[in-house]
Amino acid sequence: MNYENITVEFKNNITYITINRPKKLNALNRDTIQELHEAFTEADEDKDTKVVIITGSGDKAFVAGADISEFADFSIEKGKELAAKGQELLFNVVANLGTPVIAAVNGFALGGGLELAMAAHFRIASDNAKMGLPEVSLGVIPGYGGTQRLPQLVGKGRAMEMIMTAGMVDANQALQYGLVNHVTTAEELMPLAEKLAGKIMKNSTVAIKAAIAAVNANYEDGVNGFNVEVEQFGKSFGTEDFTEGTTAFLNKRKPEFPGK
Repeated sequence: MNYENITVEFKNNITYITINRPKKLNALNRDTIQELHEAFTEADEDKDTKVVIITGSGDKAFVAGADISEFADFSIEKGKELAAKGQELLFNVVANLGTPVIAAVNGFALGGGLELAMAAHFRIASDNAKMGLPEVSLGVIPGYGGTQRLPQLVGKGRAMEMIMTAGMVDANQALQYGLVNHVTTAEELMPLAEKLAGKIMKNSTVAIKAAIAAVNANYEDGVNGFNVEVEQFGKSFGTEDFTEGTTAFLNKRKPEFPGK
């Protein structure tokens, strides 16, 4: 599929999704959000894609924020619709994708950009990365899940400080906060993402999908995550991957999982 605002490449069981608006520092507009929705959905449905890596084009920005020019004159109702539709189309889709998503944060990840990175299953960053939620400096608040996912990742106090000051943290501070898992040079960012993807791909994609569902259940209102874990654990026993994994272990060989 041809996209205007993103590029999609498939190689070695990895789908690479790159936001490609360098002149706008890869800012998210409605068209880009729609294209990302389609790309993530397609990757999840592709039986050969075992990991998705999301990044931004160029070396300045992952995503520098939302495209403010699109909503500067919005009413209350249009503002609500913007946030609700964005969460439904992209951010919740990424967070709940059955295929693992690694965000490779290169440069600025601000506002909607940080929200997109936080929706990924985990994040790695280049040492020149800067992250923040500057929305209150514009008289608005994060609307794509930022007020919910940031406290989950860094704790309430740090999240409150980051949101209220509208300040940025650098890559090492983000690592200290637990906002990213690893920091490396810009040159080594993609090789590190691929190395982590390689480790993931040795394991059962069926079991990983179940684990994602179980972990995410802990953050859903009214859902008992322990019960979801029990259910997903039980379901694992009925899969070909379980048969292969246990047989391989007992026979002292490496498993060859069937895949999605």
